[in-house]
Amino acid sequence: MKTQRPVLTLLCASLLTAFAAQAFAQTSTTTTTTTSTSTVVTRLANRYATFAGSESNAEALVNALRNGTSATLDTTTTTTVTNPDGTTSTSTSTTPTTIQPATGKMGWGNVNIALALAQDELKQMGITQPTADQINAVLNGGTITSSDGSSQSLQGVLALRAQGEGWGQISHTLGFKLGDVVSASNNGHSQAGATHGSKPELASSHPTGADRPAHPDHPQRPDRPDRPQRPDRPDHVGRPGG
Repeated sequence: MKTQRPVLTLLCASLLTAFAAQAFAQTSTTTTTTTSTSTVVTRLANRYATFAGSESNAEALVNALRNGTSATLDTTTTTTVTNPDGTTSTSTSTTPTTIQPATGKMGWGNVNIALALAQDELKQMGITQPTADQINAVLNGGTITSSDGSSQSLQGVLALRAQGEGWGQISHTLGFKLGDVVSASNNGHSQAGATHGSKPELASSHPTGADRPAHPDHPQRPDRPDRPQRPDRPDHVGRPGG
């Protein structure tokens, strides 16, 4: 019995060490994933901060499209009033707007494409600093007033996506070339005013599901011709005198 106790002690110590190593690995993986996600959110938020009105608005919008949840965007309005004595006074008000994406969860590449198309569509209408209501309309569909005072009904980038349309088809409907839109967004530019047409999605957009081009079927190999049968060997002739 005395010889068994050290063995059991070593066995328990080994099991505890293994459990601790596994727990550390899981924690390390979670930390790495969280850091990677935060980096992508920050990069996209910086890219669309002007479009969304602020970095905090852009971050909320990116997370909403990524996770399929709602986002609350704040629109800040500054009003300047001329007083009777000739001086002016300025007041600022903030109006919150809740946006619920028409789509479910999307990959990072799809989030980027959706925001790039929405941004370019509004820029094509002369709107470079949209309100939260205008962002909601260009994403989910609705009526907005353009810079010249005319009203226009928008189908909504995410609404079209939710109906099963691919990004190439959506960009063609809006009057853009998808490849140019994605390339310009990655470089911090806009493709507003591009000509009609569509290109296959770029690898940087990471298309998923139905967006991925189907691989062509491999041609079947021709059947090998049957080998000719060997002629029957003649029976051995018996020996003379046999």
